[in-house]
Amino acid sequence: MANLNIDSVKERTFDAIVIGSGMSGGWAAKEFTDKGLKTLILERGRDVKHIKDYPTTNMYPWEFEHRGELPMAVQEANPIVNRCYAFGESAAHFFVKDAEHPYIQDKPFDWIRGYQVGGKSLLWARQTQRWSDFDFEGPARDGFAVDWPIRYKDIAPWYSYVEKFAGISGNRDGIAELPDGEFLPAFPLNTVEEYFRDHVKSNYKNRYVISARCAHLSTPNQIHLDQGRVQCQRRTICERGCPFGGYFSANATTIPWALKSGHATLRPFSVVESIIYDEKLGKATGVRVIDTNTKEAIEYYAKVIFVNAAALNTNLILLNSKSHRFPNGLGNDSGVLGKYVAFHNYSAHIGAEYDGAKEWTTDGRNPAGGGYIPRFRNVYKQETDFLRGYASGFGAYRYPQRSWDGVGSSLKDNLANKELGPWHVGSHMMGETIPKESNFVSLDDKQKDAWGVPLLKMNIDYDDNDEKMKKDYVEQLTEMFTSAGFTNIKASTDRRAPGLDIHEMGGARMGNDPKTSILNKWNQVHSVKNVFVTDGASMTSTSCQNPSLTYMAFTARAADYAMSEMKKGNI
Repeated sequence: MANLNIDSVKERTFDAIVIGSGMSGGWAAKEFTDKGLKTLILERGRDVKHIKDYPTTNMYPWEFEHRGELPMAVQEANPIVNRCYAFGESAAHFFVKDAEHPYIQDKPFDWIRGYQVGGKSLLWARQTQRWSDFDFEGPARDGFAVDWPIRYKDIAPWYSYVEKFAGISGNRDGIAELPDGEFLPAFPLNTVEEYFRDHVKSNYKNRYVISARCAHLSTPNQIHLDQGRVQCQRRTICERGCPFGGYFSANATTIPWALKSGHATLRPFSVVESIIYDEKLGKATGVRVIDTNTKEAIEYYAKVIFVNAAALNTNLILLNSKSHRFPNGLGNDSGVLGKYVAFHNYSAHIGAEYDGAKEWTTDGRNPAGGGYIPRFRNVYKQETDFLRGYASGFGAYRYPQRSWDGVGSSLKDNLANKELGPWHVGSHMMGETIPKESNFVSLDDKQKDAWGVPLLKMNIDYDDNDEKMKKDYVEQLTEMFTSAGFTNIKASTDRRAPGLDIHEMGGARMGNDPKTSILNKWNQVHSVKNVFVTDGASMTSTSCQNPSLTYMAFTARAADYAMSEMKKGNI
């Protein structure tokens, strides 16, 4: 029996454990297995294999039972996830339904999740922008949160590293606040988007409209072909999963790459209950997993552990990893674990019409979504009554003036009308929110989920800074639209709950001082040197750029450091 027990422990022992298989977890798995480390990838959801498990990817609209809409009963049963733009008949199977993993909303929060191999990398909007020193220096300059322990020069080579593998399309625009990257050819703007770009360039200082940068293979390189991926087909039904691997997802890239190495073990249906801390050794020795099907508790062991469960679940795991040494959660000597959570403010939009360019229309689809307006407020100096700023999307489109009026033949004629109407233009706000101690997540001391893990409580909200920023966005974009000759300008704002942006960040922030942060400059837990956090939980502030590219770069950088420390015997 003793030998059997030793064998069992040996079978459950690895060089590295990666918790989560999505955007950042996939990168950790790739990096470790590239270096020959025996790596266990833990995923709480089911397995989703590239191509094989994309059931709707090649379906035509008329092949869906409800033409893409979800039945009212499904919508009413899922009031939270139903608010997400991609939750429809073609992709609902990649989303967590409201009843499947409940949480407690002390304040309203729409927690959008994807529990499967690949996580939300199957569902993301694929927008990729680097941060600059204007972002990394923001907290120190503006007096909020804590100073980032790194600057752009520390992460720049790692941005390049992950961009080359992932495949990012874009132009080299030469904008200091939005550094250029290793780009494939950009998806071009259409004629009205180009008109607005030129107008803004001629009439405004330090304001730009550029082709949106996105994780699509406009022209694949050899490294992408080696992954089994080919050129993006511009189908723009990416949330179904792409059989061509035309956009970056963990399913099409990092996970199969890691598995192909022969050094990875993928274990789906594995809820990580906690990280095991050894008081005598002064380090983490492994993780405790609950099998979602059998409810069996199993322990796995490794020299190094990367926590990549997505920001809020990573906070949950760390908070629930309690010991005599860490009674308030693993590494939580500072008491800030779960606090200073922030997100992006997407709650304002503006639309208008353009009466020019009538000789033009659009042809085909743009997977990048059109244009992108980098942040232009409070960049070089503080110029408003709110901190930080916002980026915004910009797009133009034109379509026939069809209507649903009439019955029978008159309805048929109205729907068949091919006469084009005016150009429509639109923009949406992407604002940076300020991390605050009052925005936090915590564990409920009574209620537990189906696997015996405490439920997560949300206490996250907007503040006056967000309202002022939203007002400024509407004023500035209205003025820019008016200046460009757009008409019928209509702005709209909503009271959506935080979370619907799907960019939650913080809770286990990086920092120079262990008294005010959880992680050091290498994404390493200050007081537990063999545990790293490289997903959204690690973020000290949010910037207004889409964060996924930064998670990828942080993960590759931290994995490289962890492996060097392992070789030195420091981990």
